[in-house]
Order: sequence, then C-alpha cells, then structure tokens
Amino acid sequence: MFSLLTVIFFALGLIIGSFLNVVILRLNTKKTLGGRSACMVCQRELRWYELIPVFSFFTLQGRCRTCKTKISIQYPLVELTSGIIFALIFLKFSTLSGFVSQANDWYVWFSPEFLIPFLFYATAFSILLVIAVYDLRHKIIPDLLAFIFGVLAFIGLFLFSSYNLYLHVPSVWEFLAGPFIALPFAFFWLVSRGRWMGLGDAKLGLGIGWLLGLTGALSGLVIAFWVGAIVGVALIIISKSRRKGRMGMKSEIPFAPFLVLGTFLAFMCGFNFFGL
Repeated sequence: MFSLLTVIFFALGLIIGSFLNVVILRLNTKKTLGGRSACMVCQRELRWYELIPVFSFFTLQGRCRTCKTKISIQYPLVELTSGIIFALIFLKFSTLSGFVSQANDWYVWFSPEFLIPFLFYATAFSILLVIAVYDLRHKIIPDLLAFIFGVLAFIGLFLFSSYNLYLHVPSVWEFLAGPFIALPFAFFWLVSRGRWMGLGDAKLGLGIGWLLGLTGALSGLVIAFWVGAIVGVALIIISKSRRKGRMGMKSEIPFAPFLVLGTFLAFMCGFNFFGL
C-alpha cells in the first residue's frame, strides 16, 4: 500500500508539473494561465491524449503531430522533476509523521499532521521549480514569484517546527534567518552593480532562510555554491575545448537553479554543515 501511495503522489506531481510548464511559458506574457494548450508554432489546440505528462512527449516522438515542430525537452523534464519532488516530500513527511506503519489506514493521509505540511512544502518547491526553470530560460527571477514564495515561507514560520505541524510564535532567530541569508546576495549585487549577482537572488534568499531556518539555509547555500562552481568550471573547459563555444568566464550563469537544488537537498537530507 505504501508503494502504491508513493506512485500516486508521483503521478500527482507529474500532473502539477504539466501546469508548471504552462506557468513558465506564459508568465510575463500576454497569455493567461487558463485556456486550452496549443502548439507554440501552428497554434493547433492539443487533444487530451497529447497532454498526458511525459507519456505524450515520447509517443509523439518529441514533435507536434500537425506541423512536426520539435517540442522542447523542458516539458518532460519539468514534469518528471515535479513528480520526483512530490514523491520525495511524501516519503519525508510519511516518516516524520510516523505514518509508514499505518499505510493501510487511508484516513491517516488526510489528517492535518500529514496533509498540511505536505501541501505547504509541495507548493513551496513547485514555486521554486518554476523560478529555477524561468531563470534558466530568461536569466531573471520574476519578482512576483519571489514575493509569493517569500510570503509563503514567512507564513510557514508560524506553522511548523522542524518541518512538523506546530502552531507557534517564531523566535527572533527564526525571523532573522531570512534577512541573514538575503543580505550577502544584496551586498554582492550592490558592490558589483549587478555583475556578480542579481537582486533576485537576494529576494529568493529571503524566502529560503525562512523556509529552512538558518542552519538549513546555510547548508543549502554551500551546496549551491559547490554545484555552481563545478558546473561553471565544466562549462569553461567545454567551451575552450570547442574553441567556438560561447560559454566562458564572462558568460552569465543563472544562480537560481543551484539555489533551488541546494535548498531541496538541504530540506530532504536535513544537512547541517556548520553544527549550529
């Protein structure tokens, strides 16, 4: 039963991922988030069997059924990533809440102790996934999404303690975790006039600090900088080996994807690199 529930939550994540793709592609355009999906080139409305997450991409062989235009690999990747996120968050809160041993009792999965934390963090990381992919595509973090994420993370200060549902008044240190994480990014942005770091990273750091707390957020930052450095060096080496490559030391590499990855890993694994 527990394995079946994991698959169900994975499938739910796939469906949500399909919607997240719509948000990524339509945000800051004249298109609304509602309405039927259509091919970006020929504008033909897609049928239901062309909208099945991941499956439709491969059955259509990555091309529009009408105009044969290539479909971006972003679609299945975002859907799969969202599915994995939902499944892992389900597993995390099943363990934290002690529900694994009660997997055959369906009612426990609708209890506030499980449902509220799951919905909260699934929503938070869905927003972060959109931010990461949007930053990859456009080299900018949307203010609206950073604001929504920050507000959500701030509300979480009053709802959770060590990721468990616990209504309480946050301590001063919990309040300060957000600004403490955001300030270094804001400083780098100010000193470099936006060349080293964008202001959007500071806005994102504010919410990350509130979401994970100081120790978790700092650990997430360490992971983000490690992975970012490795990827940056790899891209430089690849560009030099190709000689004609466009990626080099002066190329702009979006940092939000690394921040989001570090945040998720710190959240899932409970990293505390500083022993605070």
